[in-house]
Amino acid sequence: MNNSMKKNIRHFFLLTALAAGTIHLVNRFIDMTAEMKNILKTESGSYYHWKNGSIFYTKRGSGSPLLLIHELNPISSSYEWCRLVKKLEKHYTVYTIDLLGCGRSDKPYLTYTNYLYVQLLTDFIHDVIGERPDVVTTGNSISFAVLAQNMNPNLLASITAINPPAMSSFDCTPDKYSSVKKTLLELPILGTFLYNVRTHESNIQRTLQKTYFSRPQLVSSKMLDAYYEASHMGKSHGKYLMASIEGHYTDNAIGHAVKKLTIPLYIIESRSMKDAVTIADSYAHKNATVETAYISNAGLTPQLEVPDKLLNIMRMFLHEDH
Repeated sequence: MNNSMKKNIRHFFLLTALAAGTIHLVNRFIDMTAEMKNILKTESGSYYHWKNGSIFYTKRGSGSPLLLIHELNPISSSYEWCRLVKKLEKHYTVYTIDLLGCGRSDKPYLTYTNYLYVQLLTDFIHDVIGERPDVVTTGNSISFAVLAQNMNPNLLASITAINPPAMSSFDCTPDKYSSVKKTLLELPILGTFLYNVRTHESNIQRTLQKTYFSRPQLVSSKMLDAYYEASHMGKSHGKYLMASIEGHYTDNAIGHAVKKLTIPLYIIESRSMKDAVTIADSYAHKNATVETAYISNAGLTPQLEVPDKLLNIMRMFLHEDH
């Protein structure tokens, strides 16, 4: 190997090290600035010290237990329920939870599976709530609620699912392509950078305005800050959950469990969501006891966009303990 080649190799490694160092500094800067407004940290709550990490939760009000579960997404947290909790706590003992890998809960480096959340839900109800709650889920979180009830028939009193996706969307399994995406996101520096690009403030804003809300003008700056903060708490380790979601490890077929349900399953779909009627009908066809309702002027999270409308529908389904 001549001197010129050795010099080129040294330059290559030097440039690589400088690039890695720069990306690392950018990652750390994003982590620090994302949490500066402390929107989520100001909410008082408790921690359930679960075997796979500490889980942030809140408990308010009195009455029969009601557990609110946000969408399974590293940008999400129990902040999703902030406009509904005060209205519900007058009639229920309301629990909210930040799922493992989200918000203020721990975000360990592990493969997040659907069964992991089935275990979390089961253990949280047994250890913290202590009795059968009514459960309300958003989006894809219906999957582990239904499967947990299927495995433990005395676990839940009812399930209310807000904008659940088509049952077929849970039928995915990991493949080579999804495994590569998972591996890339889990890399120490590059993976964090890729995650930070995906959860850049402008991308979260786009998600809120196009999916979470049907009327983009209602997305407030505080709401955007809360979702941005949630995605970067814990040194952006939400990337591990994102990696498992991208790898389809959080998916699990639920059709058989929906069919076997003996507790009430209520489906609430926002009319503006794609295929809302078809999706609601598919759940009702799978189990004749399923009840459905529709809500207008709302996206994925009517609890943030039209909380009063959502509350009225929930009251039709749930028994209030005055």
